[in-house]
Amino acid sequence: MLTPLDIQNKEFKKGINGYKQSDVDKFLDEVIVDYEKIYKENIELREKLTIVNDQINRYSEIEETLQNTLIVAQSAAEELKANAREKAEIIIREAEDNGKKIIQKSNEEVIDIKREYENIRKEISVFKTRFRTFLQSQLESVDFINDEKA
Repeated sequence: MLTPLDIQNKEFKKGINGYKQSDVDKFLDEVIVDYEKIYKENIELREKLTIVNDQINRYSEIEETLQNTLIVAQSAAEELKANAREKAEIIIREAEDNGKKIIQKSNEEVIDIKREYENIRKEISVFKTRFRTFLQSQLESVDFINDEKA
């Protein structure tokens, strides 16, 4: 392939009427072939550049879409975490309230059982006293019957 320096340094032999026509034609043919190659290559490179620019634009759009998607995903994740925390707090509060109710109910049952225990203890004491009194009266009756027989 010819370079600009080759073209600049090209010398034609002088003939009778100036430069030799065949050398000039041959050189011009070489210049035309090389120029056509460069021209076609330039067109191909421009087409490739257009394709690459289109791809860059497409990738830029994809990147922007991905960034927006990431922002939306982060926002959704934060919202989800906030909702989860809120639900967890509600569950904890409900569990604490239920625990307090269970403890209160248990305390009331303990008080009721203590009351019932005291009532039964009193009834046992009353029963013992009555039974003792009954036994004493029976013993006195037995002694009285034994004293009459003697």
